[in-house]
Amino acid sequence: ELEPARGSEPGFRRPVLIVQADSFNRSRLRTVVAVILTSNLRLLDAPGNALIPRKAAGLPKDSVANVTQVVTLDQDFLAERVGRLPAGVMARVDAGLKLVLDL
Repeated sequence: ELEPARGSEPGFRRPVLIVQADSFNRSRLRTVVAVILTSNLRLLDAPGNALIPRKAAGLPKDSVANVTQVVTLDQDFLAERVGRLPAGVMARVDAGLKLVLDL
């Protein structure tokens, strides 16, 4: 739950895609690095954004990983795990993050 919203930040319950390394996910850190997902498919036109197919993600709708909205969240903000994306989909998200972060 990402409340309260400010500016162009998302401000309500929505899915996120955890993008930090699995080794950090298994560590004692209480935070996770994530990318905001949206069902606004028009955002696919933005450089780096990646399509997240609903069936691959276990979501009710096709979604877009908005790589310009990278957030660090306390694990307490995470409600439930929906699934794990196939490697090919994650590779597209990773490529978008590299583009946006100039890595």
